[in-house]
Amino acid sequence: MTSDVHQIISQVYRAKKDSHAADELISAYMPFIKSETSKFLNRPPDQSDDELSIAMFAFYEAIKNYSRLRGSFLKFAALQIKNRLIDNYRKEKRNKGQISLDVSEDDKTDLKETIRDEHDDYAENELRDATKQEIEELSAQMKDFGVTMDDVAENSPRQRRTLEICQKAVYYARNNPEILDDFLRTKRVPLARIAEGANVERKSLERHRRYLVAVLLICTNGYEIMRGHIMQVLKGGENK
Repeated sequence: MTSDVHQIISQVYRAKKDSHAADELISAYMPFIKSETSKFLNRPPDQSDDELSIAMFAFYEAIKNYSRLRGSFLKFAALQIKNRLIDNYRKEKRNKGQISLDVSEDDKTDLKETIRDEHDDYAENELRDATKQEIEELSAQMKDFGVTMDDVAENSPRQRRTLEICQKAVYYARNNPEILDDFLRTKRVPLARIAEGANVERKSLERHRRYLVAVLLICTNGYEIMRGHIMQVLKGGENK
């Protein structure tokens, strides 16, 4: 690693434990935070923009959730910011969709005009780009574990019983960060520890090891878009 990389990692780890250091780090990287926000807004952000506040909080979340095993901090933080901004946009879009139809004839306007949002196309493109970026990054990371996307598709659980076993395994691993750290460090799924802790059959986990590699990576590296989808499939993991 270069000295700059070492420096920011040291700053991040100090900021994890010291709120004053976290504030200083956020202040030092405001140009970076504004730059990432401007990519979403397609314009420089104003101080009054909610998106800028969301991006700052996402940067703080990145500090708290970062681990050296996750690679570049700034790359990790950029993904956190983009995902938070997309999530916020989608929530606002849903809220704006709740339009009152209890109006007089004189007050009625074209509903299409009322709900039209010029930001729609841009945000949808951003979501597609962010998803594509996550998939590309996940594919590259899985190569270090000797797993491909085709492997995952072929190795996914097909039966309800095996899906529930994988669900319990993932839930246990997510709630025991030391297991995830060991997984990232050794590039091996600690099947015995997970099976014992989750009280599931190790053989079932072994049959779906490649699938678990992908899911555990999604849970550990800020792949928030894919994590939302995968947790819906596992129906028992937390969507956070």
